[in-house]
Amino acid sequence: MAKELPPYLNSTGQLQDLLKKIQEAPPPARFSHDFLFTNLKFTKSGSTLPFIPFLKRIGFISNDGTPSDIYKKFRNPDKKISGNAMAQAIKVAYSNLYSRNEYFHNLNKTDLKNFLIEVLELEANSVTLNALIRTIDTLKLYANFDITSAIETKTLENGISKGEHDTDDTDEHKEKRKVSELNGINLSYTINLNLPETSDIKVFDAIFKSLKENLLKK
Repeated sequence: MAKELPPYLNSTGQLQDLLKKIQEAPPPARFSHDFLFTNLKFTKSGSTLPFIPFLKRIGFISNDGTPSDIYKKFRNPDKKISGNAMAQAIKVAYSNLYSRNEYFHNLNKTDLKNFLIEVLELEANSVTLNALIRTIDTLKLYANFDITSAIETKTLENGISKGEHDTDDTDEHKEKRKVSELNGINLSYTINLNLPETSDIKVFDAIFKSLKENLLKK
């Protein structure tokens, strides 16, 4: 028995028309059948009725029909931004495939077919399998995964840099800078003390007095 299938359309030619019209027309407050058939000029048929459920599954519109950020970014004339938006949509739509191969979008047609047969348990001559492959290939025409990777990498780098900068403002690091200033050098270090088990406060007084005289002295 085949597993639950990811989104696909039988008419990928009409899918290209849909994506083209989405880029050209101002986004609606709600993507409804009225918008699809009146504003985008599609004819009501068995091949166009699945458009709205499909757009929901690829993250273009929410359950109530509201266009998402992915939808809006896909309309951006900048190919880098629209390509990144489609790459995000593909990752939303085919998350179950990405869980098996995080680079499945790089598979050639033969390897993709074999991958889908294995993961989704479809027959090799299945009409559904061919429609799914055509749908994925059509969406990939608009996607730019290199841009997605670059943005994710840059975000990670910024996060690391910011984290390191923020750490410098902690009390611990401020204290280290004070210690460095006392010694007249630009050096940060941490002192770990293994204190003896004793209730005699004089022992601790002696330890910290020695630290002050030998390590913290100007």
